[in-house]
Amino acid sequence: MTEVESTTVCQPLSLTNVRHLLDSVDAFLLDCDGVIWKGDTLIDGVPRTLELLRSKGKKLVFVTNNSMKSRKQYALKFQSLGIPVTEEEIFSSSFAAAMYLKEKEFPPEKKVYVIGGEGILEELKLAGFTGLGGPGDGAKTVQLKANTLFEHDKNVGAVVVGLDPNINYYKLQYATLCIRENPGCLFIATNRDATGNMTDLQEWPGAGCMVGAVCGSTEKEPIVVGKPSTFLMDFLQNKYNIPTCRMCMVGDRLDTDILFGQNAGCTTLLVLSGVTSKSTLQDPPNHIQPQLYTNQISDIFDLLKS
Repeated sequence: MTEVESTTVCQPLSLTNVRHLLDSVDAFLLDCDGVIWKGDTLIDGVPRTLELLRSKGKKLVFVTNNSMKSRKQYALKFQSLGIPVTEEEIFSSSFAAAMYLKEKEFPPEKKVYVIGGEGILEELKLAGFTGLGGPGDGAKTVQLKANTLFEHDKNVGAVVVGLDPNINYYKLQYATLCIRENPGCLFIATNRDATGNMTDLQEWPGAGCMVGAVCGSTEKEPIVVGKPSTFLMDFLQNKYNIPTCRMCMVGDRLDTDILFGQNAGCTTLLVLSGVTSKSTLQDPPNHIQPQLYTNQISDIFDLLKS
């Protein structure tokens, strides 16, 4: 699939087009941060909206670029917020990184260095790979002294970089040495989101900041496995066998969620409950236009029940 930019003027969600949307779509692909929740705070009206979509026979798939948790950990988060979601309905970028390595037949005897959270390490372990780094290297420091050599594992065959609130100079040096000095070492990014809704009150630096640091030190570009990469969409299509023209991608970010849906030929719905404002959407320099937009996902419920 080739990446595309849409110049179509999008429409606000209305009573008329929401009914057409439900008639034309079999599956809803839903981002999480800024769509379902902000940090650990549920966005108003989400549970009843998801319940309504399920009652109408719609398949719900949760596709998140946030790699901090594994699918199992995300399922527990959903349950803690009172939303029944199974592990099989969740596709995180941490899972995508592990699946990418599996698909490429990454040698199981090779190791993977992680800049990121426990979610990546857990998904790597479930896929049969050995992960190093992650939160365990969060408190490590470096010695910038003469005649001091920073040692790294020569058996690391891939570096995975995701969101890491505890990124430090030790991790950056370790990842840099692996990529630059270990022959054939892969550089994988879970995503390149600039910011994210890590808490309910404000945005925080996203994985793109960590990825950018490693790009700078290695002078290499990563393989991106999360949105808007088509890798995750190809995986979803193989699993569910639903044509992309019968899917709707719902997200709060134009350059990942909406572009992800557009690249695959999905219907796209932007919600303004996350990182994108209406002014940003309508700003002339913005060339990524969803087909539909609305304030938040519960507008679907409110329109259908009005």
